[in-house]
Amino acid sequence: MKTYMLLSCKVGAFNKVLDELVKMGLSKKDVFLLFGPVDILVQFRDLKNLPDFISRWFNPIRVMTPQEPMIDKTQTLIVISEGKSFAEEPFAFLFLNTQPRNLEVVQEKLQAIPQVLTAETVFGPYDVICAVRASSKEELKLLISKIQDEVPHIQGTVTAIVASLY
Repeated sequence: MKTYMLLSCKVGAFNKVLDELVKMGLSKKDVFLLFGPVDILVQFRDLKNLPDFISRWFNPIRVMTPQEPMIDKTQTLIVISEGKSFAEEPFAFLFLNTQPRNLEVVQEKLQAIPQVLTAETVFGPYDVICAVRASSKEELKLLISKIQDEVPHIQGTVTAIVASLY
């Protein structure tokens, strides 16, 4: 089982949140600082089940440093269908919406695009999360246009650019 957590931090708190996540034993390969609608994306792989995720990760993260709350909001994306594994750090994550009946075709079409590192269908506020490679903002813009033109049934796209962790 795989999930993602999207974290929106209090102003100026993202570095402390990143440090706390690493102290909890999360790999830096699974934690992404973002420029976009949320501040941090964390991916959790190889979970036994949903209760395992809730007890090991969700509950500890949501109450991180209760004396001074650092997280304003969390969103959880539970992966329905995993995409390709990737080791390369993505340039950006795309959060896509589509009709439920179109999840498989959107995922399949996305994964056929070479710059798409992975595309995973999820339960949550979005329907598909997609990690992409690009070498510049201009290349990312062209890739997003290509996706919107070539992948049918996409109703909305939200983009978050990955920043260096430290």
